[in-house]
Amino acid sequence: MRGVWTALVTPFNSKGAIDFPAFEKILADQKSAGVSGVIPCGTTGESPTLSLTEKQELIRTTLDFFKGSSTLVIAGTGSNSTSEAIELSRWASDVGVAGVLLVTPYYNKPTQAGLEAHFRAVADAVKCEVMLYNVPGRTGVSLTAQTVASLASHPKIRSIKEATGSTQLSSEIIDALAHSKRSIDILSGDDASFVPLLSIGATGVVSVTSNLFPRGMVAIQRAFEKGDLAEVKKLQARYFPLMRDLFIESNPGPIKFAMSKMGFCENRLRLPLVPVASSTESKVEESMARAGLRKGEPA
Repeated sequence: MRGVWTALVTPFNSKGAIDFPAFEKILADQKSAGVSGVIPCGTTGESPTLSLTEKQELIRTTLDFFKGSSTLVIAGTGSNSTSEAIELSRWASDVGVAGVLLVTPYYNKPTQAGLEAHFRAVADAVKCEVMLYNVPGRTGVSLTAQTVASLASHPKIRSIKEATGSTQLSSEIIDALAHSKRSIDILSGDDASFVPLLSIGATGVVSVTSNLFPRGMVAIQRAFEKGDLAEVKKLQARYFPLMRDLFIESNPGPIKFAMSKMGFCENRLRLPLVPVASSTESKVEESMARAGLRKGEPA
């Protein structure tokens, strides 16, 4: 898996239901921007508050929208229940996703042996690729480099979304993979560390901010691949304040606010998440202005 993958927000209407017209507007912008792929039903999509039926509707809608295009779809199907993760992952695999994104089981706090058994059980059950998702700030548990290298022996486990923001851990994963003579793609799962991780061998990013400025994120990836480091530096300077400020409060609160300001969706979240504070709104709006983002203009 290479390039920019957008972890999609899930828009809601005034009745609290999924706003599918708004969702398809977001999908159209992603397609126009040329992202490598999109990921419905991840943390950014408020997956903990989505029912099974809603997840399936979002995944089907996304697949139907991109049918016949070069934009791939990975479905967020992780759970802290292995049986539930297997059920949704198998379904998503059967309906045609390119891969499934599996978060480390939250709250249970399994050992490394438990994590490995969990991921292998799901990978054994699907026909598509598996992307591991390491985000200890959300789950309370982190994969070690050694466990990632061990999991890389599974033919379906081909990438990892590394969301600790730590270049050291990614470097340790790269070293452990080299030592074991295995390989998987490492993608940044933390927008602010996108460029630093590219510099040590990451192949792309699973991005929250690319909901808002997908063309900017794609431009960073392409400039890096061309070796145009001056352009990378310029783009990083332009967008970094937003990469930072969109995480002042719990994701997806800030990105939902920003998307509403750009006219993509309403600023609605499902409890226990609530709209961001006015102080956060001010900081996000300031960073949007610094980045040159304006409603109605592709970003």
